[in-house]
Amino acid sequence: MADASEPAGPSPDEFVAIVLDIVESIPRGRVMSYGQIAATFGSRSARGVGRVMSQHGSDLPWWRVVRAGGLPPQCHDDEARAHYDAEGTPLVTRADGGYRIAASAFL
Repeated sequence: MADASEPAGPSPDEFVAIVLDIVESIPRGRVMSYGQIAATFGSRSARGVGRVMSQHGSDLPWWRVVRAGGLPPQCHDDEARAHYDAEGTPLVTRADGGYRIAASAFL
């Protein structure tokens, strides 16, 4: 049971709203990891951010939310690449021919 002196985290609805607001604020050509988004409001739930994005993120710039290593959202490499190219997001070519987002693109 949580100590009464510990601040309560956001409610599930607040969590969704916060995540969506943060994603909407990521500028063109820049990215944030799932964990960075969670840390922005004091959470450690990168997976929670992923759940929000999978359920509510289709109308947002979802390609700006990436895995910590700079990899695009899973199973969306090609579609995300078109957005990165259009926005001028700095990319690095990997040895296997794939790509990742350059560290300079992270907020």
